[in-house]
Amino acid sequence: MPHEAPRDDASSPPVLVRMRAIYPELRPSEQRIAALFLASPGDTAELSIAELARRCDTSTTSVIRFCKRLGFDHVRELRNHVLRDVARERFDSAALPEVSGDIDRDDTLADIVAKVSLAETLSLADTAKVLDTDALLASVHAIAAAPRIDIFGVGASAIVGLDLQRKLTRIGRTALEWSDPHAAWTSAATLQPGNVAIAVSHTGSTTDTIEFLMLARRSGATTIAITNHAGAPLADQADIVLTTAARETGFRSGALGSRIAQLMVVDCIFIGVAQSNYDRSMEALRDTYAAVHHLRSTDI
Repeated sequence: MPHEAPRDDASSPPVLVRMRAIYPELRPSEQRIAALFLASPGDTAELSIAELARRCDTSTTSVIRFCKRLGFDHVRELRNHVLRDVARERFDSAALPEVSGDIDRDDTLADIVAKVSLAETLSLADTAKVLDTDALLASVHAIAAAPRIDIFGVGASAIVGLDLQRKLTRIGRTALEWSDPHAAWTSAATLQPGNVAIAVSHTGSTTDTIEFLMLARRSGATTIAITNHAGAPLADQADIVLTTAARETGFRSGALGSRIAQLMVVDCIFIGVAQSNYDRSMEALRDTYAAVHHLRSTDI
């Protein structure tokens, strides 16, 4: 099913962001087209349909189908929106050193710093643009009213889940983060209506995380997914989906862009929940700060 977006709506996700979001769902021929655009968007936008098809080892029909998948009737519309995205990205990253390409073996540490900062800056900028504030508000309301919040993620997503759990605990919320899948599933099975289950997964296809949210939903809890791919299986188990727009480098195991984008969403959730009962939250923050502050050394 095509993932159409309003083509002239300034609030719609940038086309390069949409390409990343639907990439796992594309056919192999379409993935090759998307990969070329994402690797070198400005240059690729200048190619003819025939040349684009040749470079991606596919047919012109596949190129046209790819355009329609993104909601465009003509290739020139896709080109124009890609070039618009390129200009936007240059503006968003104007204060950063100019770098290009992925991290490679010959990069200096200065190159690595520049490339990582660029990827993370653009991941945050893109996520801010695509994050659905209505879905965010629904998440805040559900969490603020929940007597219990269970959180689960695997790998780097578990770090993000732990960050949210600690933040919510600091303002007096009963939040549990599970690092073991079997423990997470057991807990999810005991949730009740009014409780909230939050699952974090960049791909949205991690089996353990999907199982956690499925069990929580079956128990009657409100389920929330934080993922980069709204069409992923995890989203099918979620009442509320919060999407990121992360950029990953070839060092995917480090979860560079995805983690920073997820943490931004987590921070927005935390601040929204804290703000929903501002006086109580501020009092809890003061109390938790005081509880540990006296243990810190004052010696210089």
